[in-house]
Amino acid sequence: MSRPRLCVTVTGETTTDLRRKRDAVTDADLVELRLDSVSDPSVAGALAGRRRPVILTCRPAWEGGGFKGSEEERKRMLREALALGAEYVDIEWRARFIDLIAQTAGRRIVLSTHDFLDVPVDLTARVHAMRSTGAEVVKVAVAMKRLSDCVPLLDLGAQSGRQGGLALIGMGEYGLATRVLAARFGSVWAYAGSLPELGQLTPQALLKDFHFRSLDESTEIYCLAGGTLGHTVSPAMHNAAFRAAHLDAVYLPLQAASAEDFVRFGRAIGISGASVTIPFKVALFDHVDEVYAVARRIGAINTICVQDGRWVGGNTDAIGFLEPLRERVRLDGLRASILGAGGAARAVAVALASCGCSVRLHARTRARAEEVAVLTPVELGAWPPESGSWDLLINCTPMGMHPRVEDTPVPADHLTGRYVYDLVYNPPTTRLLREAEARGCQTIGGLDMLVAQAQEQFHWWTGTRVSSGVMREAALRRLAEFARNENHLV
Repeated sequence: MSRPRLCVTVTGETTTDLRRKRDAVTDADLVELRLDSVSDPSVAGALAGRRRPVILTCRPAWEGGGFKGSEEERKRMLREALALGAEYVDIEWRARFIDLIAQTAGRRIVLSTHDFLDVPVDLTARVHAMRSTGAEVVKVAVAMKRLSDCVPLLDLGAQSGRQGGLALIGMGEYGLATRVLAARFGSVWAYAGSLPELGQLTPQALLKDFHFRSLDESTEIYCLAGGTLGHTVSPAMHNAAFRAAHLDAVYLPLQAASAEDFVRFGRAIGISGASVTIPFKVALFDHVDEVYAVARRIGAINTICVQDGRWVGGNTDAIGFLEPLRERVRLDGLRASILGAGGAARAVAVALASCGCSVRLHARTRARAEEVAVLTPVELGAWPPESGSWDLLINCTPMGMHPRVEDTPVPADHLTGRYVYDLVYNPPTTRLLREAEARGCQTIGGLDMLVAQAQEQFHWWTGTRVSSGVMREAALRRLAEFARNENHLV
């Protein structure tokens, strides 16, 4: 099966605007012209002077589109598009325009079905019926309520074998894998564009961030498992490392509804490894086949490596946390206060206790702090820590993370120690770090730890070490992009 093509969707206010946007598309194999988005739809105008193949679409309002005219008028436009030589014309399965399909014996027809609420239970039967029409391409776009909703689409692609002719799309934030990994899903092309409400990625994201054109069915899949992943830089870091090491692999963020949700999809698609972040570091501990000793002591995993089909859990947070700290601080005998009681806090507590620090844990929920105290010898302290009670303060909570950048876990007048280490990396300089520096503390940002632990993950997965500069530069570029986008929105 050949590699999937890239189809870029364009919309416009007028046909002239649509044509202008069509011609501005670069490095795409196809352009989908959404004629239902314009106020003056003209088939001839939309097709005139095109320099690359197009799919002409005029989606009715009853199928999630913008066309509000009659079905007779819409059918006439689609017939005109076929007559004028449009490379493809998208026809909705529910429209029952069977005579249009027969007009070309199915060639150049994209027969589509959309469900904006769920994955329909009769999906397999529906696709079989759609295929029986002889349409060249059968397109399925369904809403994803969870990551594992992608599995039925994965099964459909596998069932089609080498028949091809499918375009399978999971709409929404849980459907990202269906777009990036179109080859693994058996899709003939992937849609990109400026419709984020449908889960579309930009062409730049597919091509530059995920190197879409180099991905095929044999590409190894690595990922980040987490809850909310909109502003992660891990894909940028690891994909840059894979390119630098010349490895046929891709890393993508997989937002999941639960640990079980991630496991079902991850095992179905056959991941080779995963990073684990909030809120699954503890939850996934019981879902792997084996846990290494360090991770078992910590009681949380931040890394999964797949070895001969078995999921092995490990933890690189401790070594990643200590590396930048040891470069700046003599730890033996230091009074350390840890904020939080999640997976990262557990790793930090174990790491500091092993270095001779006196460790105190501060959590808003005391019961969670008590769970950590069972794993490693730490004292339990008040929230927030009392002034003068610590030398080193470590923030292991998400407070101050984008977009709530003005949040801080500790009032400025409580920052009376020597060192403040914030594991939040987006933004690179949090309010906590700014106020700590103003109070005379030495500060360390979360990007240092992020890069260090990611290097260890990469080495465990691949046996290869890449320069920390490769990952750091990729992370900084991504953070700069986030900042530019936010400034543009403001």
